[in-house]
Amino acid sequence: MEIWDAGAVRVRIRQMAAGDPMLKRFGADTHRYELAPALPEAEIKAFEEAHGIGLPAEYRSFVVQVGNGPAGPGHGLMPLTVPRVEADEGWAVDDEWEEDRLPGRLTEPFRLAEPLPGRIDAPADGLTRGTLMLAEEGCGIYIRLILNGPRAGEVWQLDPDWGGFVPVSPGFRAWYTEWLERL
Repeated sequence: MEIWDAGAVRVRIRQMAAGDPMLKRFGADTHRYELAPALPEAEIKAFEEAHGIGLPAEYRSFVVQVGNGPAGPGHGLMPLTVPRVEADEGWAVDDEWEEDRLPGRLTEPFRLAEPLPGRIDAPADGLTRGTLMLAEEGCGIYIRLILNGPRAGEVWQLDPDWGGFVPVSPGFRAWYTEWLERL
């Protein structure tokens, strides 16, 4: 099932880079308008099997057809798996990224049936189980993909200090495409 036109995404990202040679746009100094190679189907299948999940189709197809991050919203799209070259070079992963890969964490049910706006007084860790961190917005704000339950496939923003844990997009494609079109 083809959901993405990888060539069109790459062209748009090159246009964005050409319009921002000094990397002044938010997050550009982190992702640098670069896309890592797409992941082989076997690697994604191995990830899904290891974590007991099925990735939402829009995200899964992006990683297979377009790339494994980082060009994307916020400080960039986090990779599904750490590319071997970067891992060998000591690539620094985010704590949230590492937490998501702990055994059983992604397969746990997503606990919220409804958005939770406002300040969150409980540890956010309990709320993020069953979600995958997609991007970091800075100041402890994360964008997460819901992996299971009635909200599976939706993209939510976690801002425990001010904004709560709320939906920002009905799906990965809409979320990523909005970034491509906005800039």
